Amino acid sequence: MFKFHTYVRWGVLTLLLALIGGPTTLLAQERVHSAPTWWFGLAGAADFNYHRGTTQVLNASVKTPAPFHRGYGVGYYAGILAEYRPGPVWGAMLNVGYDDREGIYDTVTDACGCAGNLKTSLTYITIAPSLRVAPFSSGFHLFAGPRLGFNLSDDFRFKRDGKPGIKVEGEYSDIRSTIISGEVGAGYDINLSSATSSTKVSFSPFVSFHPYFGQDPRSIETWNITTLRVGAAIKFGRGKVVPVAEVLAVLPPLVLPDVVFTVRAPLSVPVTKRVRETFPLGNYVFFDAGSQRIPDRYVRLSVAQATDFRESQLQDVTPENLDGRSARQMAVYSNVLNILGDRMRSNPGASVTLVGASGRGATDGTALAESAKQYLVDVFGVDAGSIATTGRVQPVVSSDQPGSTSDQAMRRAENRRVDIESTSPALLSQVGGPPNMLRPVLIISEQQDPLDSHAIFTVNGADELLASWTLELTDPQLRVQTFGPFTQDVEAIPAATILGNNTQGSFDVVMLGTTNNGATTRKVGTLQLVVPAAAEPEVLRFSVLFAFDSSTSVEKYNTFLTDVVAPLVPAGSNVIIRGHTDSVGDAAYNHTLAYERALHAERILKAALASAGTRRVTFETFGFGEDPVLAPFENTRPEQRFYNRTVIIDVVQQR
Repeated sequence: MFKFHTYVRWGVLTLLLALIGGPTTLLAQERVHSAPTWWFGLAGAADFNYHRGTTQVLNASVKTPAPFHRGYGVGYYAGILAEYRPGPVWGAMLNVGYDDREGIYDTVTDACGCAGNLKTSLTYITIAPSLRVAPFSSGFHLFAGPRLGFNLSDDFRFKRDGKPGIKVEGEYSDIRSTIISGEVGAGYDINLSSATSSTKVSFSPFVSFHPYFGQDPRSIETWNITTLRVGAAIKFGRGKVVPVAEVLAVLPPLVLPDVVFTVRAPLSVPVTKRVRETFPLGNYVFFDAGSQRIPDRYVRLSVAQATDFRESQLQDVTPENLDGRSARQMAVYSNVLNILGDRMRSNPGASVTLVGASGRGATDGTALAESAKQYLVDVFGVDAGSIATTGRVQPVVSSDQPGSTSDQAMRRAENRRVDIESTSPALLSQVGGPPNMLRPVLIISEQQDPLDSHAIFTVNGADELLASWTLELTDPQLRVQTFGPFTQDVEAIPAATILGNNTQGSFDVVMLGTTNNGATTRKVGTLQLVVPAAAEPEVLRFSVLFAFDSSTSVEKYNTFLTDVVAPLVPAGSNVIIRGHTDSVGDAAYNHTLAYERALHAERILKAALASAGTRRVTFETFGFGEDPVLAPFENTRPEQRFYNRTVIIDVVQQR
């Protein structure tokens, strides 16, 4: 009997595979056909059976030394079905099939300490009529109804270890030939046919629950079964031809992709703006491949130069080479070892741990850490005992991800570094941030074309619905400027680029979008730009940095945003928050990640301002992802990519 059931189960498994790999397209005919009223098909499923109660007397000749109480098994269901759907909501279903409720009981130990095992093969032919309800007039539907089961087999296999060992197969006694139970479930019909197909095909995954009520297979003892069924059905029906007049009456008008276009005009257009920036100091030094020498891009001082060096000198630093984005900020970071040496020299009790990693082994990683330590000791006279070094193959927070193969060269370069760790308050960020974040540096600079002077154009849904979009800006003299094409949702264009040599201007804006199949959509707006006559108030800027780990949350900076940033936001000011990422990984994912981080920072600041009673503060929040035009830094070197993983907050006080 057990061999027969094996054949049946393999047959049902074959049916399940056939349903999953079934046809997905049909030849279209020329006339529109309605949804069928009657559907017929096949269903296959796995039955997850939970056996409970007491089973000990198997039949008149077999009684186990110890009772069995708990079992579990996976059986198979295969059947035919019919559905009646007279309307979009209500209907009826009928399923007839082979139902396997097998189970293997948990091992029990009898009085002699011998282990007993019991396996049950229990099958039925079942008839299950159900009421079908589609509450949303869609493919999602619920069903419930009785289940009538006619017993086919009731085999058992009992085995007892020990001496004497027992192994016996047989059939249960006192099996009910018919059981009446019930089921409730849900499914979803996925249409595989076009509107013009006369034969409609639907693929329908479903799940149903069969409680133990009525599922007591025997008239003796207390054995009962609860089942969870997970499966799918393939359904066929034939629709009726719909008259052309009826088709035209119900067809919606041609609708192009539903995108929402908005234009954000800057409140003013300053050419330059004075920025007081709390610049985060990254706690890492990157090394070139194959070298244990501190790279030349880091500022290395002589002993005499180090004697006169003070961190405060970097506040108004002007780099020799102003080419490239954010050169001033990167010039500050390139002094990270000098800043650390100055702080440790001024705070003799402070200590650090330098953790080197290179991907070539812990010994090579330690050599990198020793190189940084030697510089601090030889040049700044830091006590060698206050600097511990250790090596790793990979950093604690690595730029590699399991299974990732893209951008390997950039990832490896980011993992060849020395991390600076400390618990000394004189070295750490005074508020918030990860526990190993070094105290930030204050920078005062003049910024060209600040973001609050950019015109921001947003096309919600562009990355999903449009292949590209362009902008046409027309002034009163009918001169047209064209920008694009773009593919992301948000683009920022400096107002100075739009105005040229003018101090003000008004523009009619047209967004032209193109879909992947060549269709176009058109949205309009207006833009007004004015260059102020007087100097603009100073901008306060704050930044938070993120490690490569995408799960790193803005929540780590809650204290910093609440206790430091929020008190410096005056009533009536404008707060601009923008999220950025580096260029490693998928561009669409980076765009979403940057926007979510920026929104999280906005929520924290809004809550802090509300608690402090600060009113009339407006927020503008953007996620620019890895956009190379708007990224704070280049993406050529590891330190630039690390600084691009950021949320930047500008507090603009209105005049």
